[in-house]
Amino acid sequence: MKSWIKYTITFVSVMVFRLMPFRAPNVEPIMATIMPLGKVYGGFHAFLFGFLSIVLYDSVTSGFGIWTLITALAYGALGVGATYFFKNRSGWRNYALYAVIATIFYDAVTGLTLGPLFFHQSFMMSLAGQIPFTILHLIGNVSFAIVLSPVIEKWMAKSEVAVARKELVVLVS
Repeated sequence: MKSWIKYTITFVSVMVFRLMPFRAPNVEPIMATIMPLGKVYGGFHAFLFGFLSIVLYDSVTSGFGIWTLITALAYGALGVGATYFFKNRSGWRNYALYAVIATIFYDAVTGLTLGPLFFHQSFMMSLAGQIPFTILHLIGNVSFAIVLSPVIEKWMAKSEVAVARKELVVLVS
């Protein structure tokens, strides 16, 4: 039960942060959150967090479109990827490394496909616009990964350790 409470608190906190006015675009803690979620709770929860973060945000702000599906699936996939990447890894350096790899993957998949395929932009125009966007995205994601991800992991892992101890006590009894 505690894990769902922490999951919900984390989800609401990320949504509130994303809805702050005058926030720089793409400076948001989704990536910093799905990484420890993938490590502690597994791929399903990390996928769901990433997917719903995009879907619910778009429902409140810009509305739904093909961009919603593609970006939601991409963030969900990054959550699943985090599960495998962090299976035997932890620490701020690994969070920063995954944030770099995942951000470049995410921005390449979303930024270089949506414009040309669905909005009739040339690839070169998409690429030129994507470069400063990705730089800002990298700065935000790596900063949050270094500062927030280890804290979120530790906080979420506490409830998992407590649940495991209770299950052990029940099994032994």
